[in-house]
Amino acid sequence: MTATNPTRLSFDVVVVGAGPAGIAAAVSAAGSGARTALVDDNPAPGGQIWRATERAPERSPSAAAWFERLRSAPVHHVFGARVFRADGGVVCAETADGLLHIAYRDLILATGARERFLPFPGWTLLNVLGAGGLQALAKSGLPVRDKRIVIAGTGPLLLAVAAYLQDHGAAVVAICEQSSRTTLARFGWHALRAPGKIREARQLFRRIRRVPLWTNSWPIAALGADGRLQALRISKNGEVREIECDYVGCGFHLVPNVELPSSLGCELENGFVRVDDFQRTSLPHIYCAGEPTGIGGLELSLAEGEIAGHAAAGHPETGVPLFAQRGQYRRFARALAQACSLRLELKKLAQTDTWICRCEDVSLERLREHDSWRAAKLQTRCGMGPCQGRICGAALDFLFGWDTGAARAPIFPATCASLASAVPSAHGLDASNGGAQ
Repeated sequence: MTATNPTRLSFDVVVVGAGPAGIAAAVSAAGSGARTALVDDNPAPGGQIWRATERAPERSPSAAAWFERLRSAPVHHVFGARVFRADGGVVCAETADGLLHIAYRDLILATGARERFLPFPGWTLLNVLGAGGLQALAKSGLPVRDKRIVIAGTGPLLLAVAAYLQDHGAAVVAICEQSSRTTLARFGWHALRAPGKIREARQLFRRIRRVPLWTNSWPIAALGADGRLQALRISKNGEVREIECDYVGCGFHLVPNVELPSSLGCELENGFVRVDDFQRTSLPHIYCAGEPTGIGGLELSLAEGEIAGHAAAGHPETGVPLFAQRGQYRRFARALAQACSLRLELKKLAQTDTWICRCEDVSLERLREHDSWRAAKLQTRCGMGPCQGRICGAALDFLFGWDTGAARAPIFPATCASLASAVPSAHGLDASNGGAQ
């Protein structure tokens, strides 16, 4: 297929995002009788949390059970397809073969979240990575055995990444958590009320019991030579320390991927997509589930995905029994957000010559000359590189309180041919055939 002559598909329900929320939504929608498609830009389902788990089901019985349900469900898989816009009842995606237009009656957005990066001197050195990104590379074959690794930032992801890397032979030198021990203890009390969370935490701490967990600690600077990392300078309880290391995995909790729902016009509330009891957004026939509605972990994503899937398929009552469980995990999510609240000291890490926008090499000094995201983009090209502001936008929201505004299509870089190809009218596709035209 070509961008000027796209392949056209049509379904009752289209789910964008094949992480846990998307898998649960697709399985539930198909189980309720809807012709369903699951779309993701990765070559296989699972998202970041279940990446490569389908090939090794022993790592997660829960994931294995959901993968089996997905294989058994009449769900049309569209993987390796990057969605760059959705409009007029049609999702537009690019694949290795060209352009794809998928018409829908109902759309479920399960676009997940990404790590929040905060700039500090040396954060652009080779081998300074996002914590989740380092884990993803390790899952894809990056050799980490005997490598000295520091994990830094905030949030439960740090513990999970440290456990995974240590299980695969890495020498995890330390976990540097910016929150205080008191804050973490308070969060632990809330975790007691969330089913399964205490058991999960015990298993995790058992795996990393030999790794030092330093609270009130955060990176000050990455040190290296010839562009490659050699050591990490940290603040630990107010004292400066340097740790020799081969890799740094750094992430300051998560940022929801709300670009697609925002570009469609879905209302946001405190940076998340606003949904009702049945995961319906402010727009008719558009639902949202998982991290874009609130960072709450695996169980919340699965519950929201199931509720959205049943509702989009026309059987909302089937998801009602999940409301109580979802409520428990939403309370857990609120406690998690408080525990991962960023401390003000982190705003002072970047120096005048520290790059904030890594794509366009824009320094903090240049950005201080402007008073808004729009002005900075116009004058410096900040946020106009390949990542489309996904890294620097979240950082500048924290550093300066800048509102990055609603996303506009294309939400990912796309070829000019794809952009020039008109979005087809949903009325021009036969939603009853559930397949290619």
